[in-house]
Amino acid sequence: MCRNLSRYALVFLFLALSGLIFLLRNIHTVESWNCHTISALYQLQSRIHSSFISVNLPTFYHNRTFCAHLGQKPSPEDELEERYLLDSIAWPGPPPRSAPTALRQTSDPVHSLFAILPTKGGREWHVGDQLEALVQMHDFQGRPKRYGGDFLLARLHSPELGAGVAGKVLDHRNGFYSALFPLLWVGSAHVEITLVHSSEAVAVLRRLREERPDRVFFKSLFRLGFLSETTVCNMCLPPDQQPLCNYTDLYTGEPWYCYKPKMLSCDTRVNHAKGGYLKHLITNKEALLFQSGVNIKVCIHASGPDRINVLPPRKDKVEVDSSSVKPEPIELAPSGYYHMESWRALGGVTMRHFNESSAITQCLRNKVINMYGDSTVRQWFEYLIALVPELKEFNLHSPKNVGPFMAVDSTHNILLKYRCHGPPIRFSTVMSSELRYISNELDGLSGGPNTVVVLSIWAHFSTFPVEVYIRRLRHIRRALLRLLDRAPGTLIVIRSANLQALDQEVSLYNSDWYSLQLDKVLRAMFKGMSVLLVDAWQMTLAHHLPHALHPPPTIVKNMIDMLLSYVCPEKKKSQQK
Repeated sequence: MCRNLSRYALVFLFLALSGLIFLLRNIHTVESWNCHTISALYQLQSRIHSSFISVNLPTFYHNRTFCAHLGQKPSPEDELEERYLLDSIAWPGPPPRSAPTALRQTSDPVHSLFAILPTKGGREWHVGDQLEALVQMHDFQGRPKRYGGDFLLARLHSPELGAGVAGKVLDHRNGFYSALFPLLWVGSAHVEITLVHSSEAVAVLRRLREERPDRVFFKSLFRLGFLSETTVCNMCLPPDQQPLCNYTDLYTGEPWYCYKPKMLSCDTRVNHAKGGYLKHLITNKEALLFQSGVNIKVCIHASGPDRINVLPPRKDKVEVDSSSVKPEPIELAPSGYYHMESWRALGGVTMRHFNESSAITQCLRNKVINMYGDSTVRQWFEYLIALVPELKEFNLHSPKNVGPFMAVDSTHNILLKYRCHGPPIRFSTVMSSELRYISNELDGLSGGPNTVVVLSIWAHFSTFPVEVYIRRLRHIRRALLRLLDRAPGTLIVIRSANLQALDQEVSLYNSDWYSLQLDKVLRAMFKGMSVLLVDAWQMTLAHHLPHALHPPPTIVKNMIDMLLSYVCPEKKKSQQK
């Protein structure tokens, strides 16, 4: 009996060794097994791997010597443009001090006040006039601030009329600010001034942006057969800690690096994912500058009335307006305003409202709509396929919320596509093969009058120096120029940044102050080009609903209406003789 068991054990051992040798010799064949089987095994392995293997974060030296340019050195022309753009978004800061400012000496929205300034001669308010409110900031001790740099938002609205318009804030750099509003509707108008961040908090945000581009870190999984490793990745990594895998894009020169796995080669990279957020970036004293309900997005009260009644336009202004002598255009003119919850675009664009799915279908007939960017434009894709039943999403087996996605209406010949932009992208997991830079994708388009390109790229760049964003937009701008040269009829629409809900943690990574700075750069870089803008910033600021990274459906509906108004402009009626 024992002799038989021993014989069976030897046979079993021989078969096991043979199987192992076969597996090792045919590992590449094993990797070509059925995709679904491998995918299931991989997902299970990835979950186990993420749970038990800790990612060793690099030690950063915060003088930026190891990534002074975060990519290729710009040409003299690009460097000149970069300097101009950085100067255009320069932000006044608090005076330098030997010791950190105490909370009691920083801006306090409760002690601060604003007042609506009277019109010249004390006359009534009429549509077409301009309203000015003067804001005076005080600290927590009630003392007037003597310097500027606070980040304020201003809105004029009427809940009764479902109306609202964004105001323009001017910093006088002495503790006083002016909020300017155009009067665009008849009826009540309520002034609202909000402190987003104190000047002292903005100084902290600016320092973090310049010195801590690592405060959001990324990772990649490397896999060969059943062997896998995860390493840290970023646009810039200290090269003196371990060898790097260089994934710099060959066409744009956009840099991206991962630490090389210990046992695997760089070409075994499987995916890209957000690793997480670094904690303890600021001191306890600095943390007091970022308190929800205290000094983050808190309304400032009026010292007197905070609302006015707007009358119809003055009749005596008709002659002035029709004369050949016209005043210089006002730079603070808004892109539009809400009335009865509907956005009314200004500046020559006739706003159409697409309330029926059939109207959207007719507008998009024979069109290919290419959407590139972050989740704020993916939200548009999701909105359209949910609203238009004829648009059937094609199952590409893409990860949820990541993409790429595609929807088709074969009856009306409509193709709708979405793809996320290249790194840095803070999505959960993107396969390495699906990481594409927008400029490279644009170079692959034929373009033409039936092609629509929609871009939204801003939210994932807030943790990097602005130079990184400038370089990315420059590549996109060049690709757009090439596209318009070969296909002049291509419609280009850019979605701007928008406001979002803030607390202390979100402020350190995605503050509205970061978004505002990027938004100004974006507008400046595409000014004068044949591109159209959906002003998400003003559309979220002017609306009464709370700010959100992904705006609520009411606002998205108005954004889609704006997009479709560009795609299908209202036909001009022939003038009667």
